[in-house]
Amino acid sequence: MTQLILDLGHRPALGEADFLVAPCNQSAIQWLDRWPAWPAPALTVYGPAGCGKTHLARVFAARSRAPIIEAASLATDSVPALLGNATACVVDDADRAAAEPLLHLYNLVAERRGGMLLTCQEPPARWPGILPDLRSRLGAAPVIAVAAPDDALLAGLLVKQFADRQLAVSEEVVLFLVRHMERSFEAARRLVAELDAAALRDHRGITIPLARAVLKLTA
Repeated sequence: MTQLILDLGHRPALGEADFLVAPCNQSAIQWLDRWPAWPAPALTVYGPAGCGKTHLARVFAARSRAPIIEAASLATDSVPALLGNATACVVDDADRAAAEPLLHLYNLVAERRGGMLLTCQEPPARWPGILPDLRSRLGAAPVIAVAAPDDALLAGLLVKQFADRQLAVSEEVVLFLVRHMERSFEAARRLVAELDAAALRDHRGITIPLARAVLKLTA
């Protein structure tokens, strides 16, 4: 496969695929790198679906030995068991968690002088039904956005997705896709899967004509 020359860093993802570092996620990564020297017991990382929040959360969880707590499983009476003996934790989709148990979890983590990483699609200030005490605590802690991917990051993600499937795709095709695709991480993953399926179905390589057909572009 032609190797695109991209101004992107990379890092091991502790059992996951390499995480691509770009301006849109660099601030979040820098804050995670500051652990455990956070200025507050919580750090909120928010952004659109598929932007890499969960991947970052897994990196942090492995580094800090933090349990990953799903929002749906969070209830006030289950907080001690979910946290166990840990001093840090991750709450994925925290904007979907019930406010009272989330506040209880925050307080328990703070008592242990630990840290809680929250991932969500909207910042806490926009969460509906959030308790005033929880709003004030999270408002006093860092809240970091993961922005939409730029061209370089999208291209890097496409190259990696194709490589993971052992698909040979030219730089020309990758750049064509970047110009015409929906600009999101999830769209990149979906598009690569659709191109792989179409190439297998039609017994052909992944070319611009195939990409045009999958993207439903007119000539």
